[in-house]
Amino acid sequence: MVRIRIRIHVRYFKENWGVPFIVGFMFLLMVAAASLSMGLAALADEVAVYAYYALVVGVILQLVCYLKYNKGNGEKINEPS
Repeated sequence: MVRIRIRIHVRYFKENWGVPFIVGFMFLLMVAAASLSMGLAALADEVAVYAYYALVVGVILQLVCYLKYNKGNGEKINEPS
């Protein structure tokens, strides 16, 4: 038996607010693909639109978190003297 242990690090989600939306985007995109393969084009189109909105929100939140948590970490590495 193979056991996969998934640890949810609370700190990761506190520093990356967009992750749930990006994961939701991937899930919704898979639902849209499955709907399209079953011949439900109208449903697939609607779900794909919501998936895109989730991706946009997730990317914006990731950008906000990047700017918030990396403030002051602008170290210059390997700069010649």
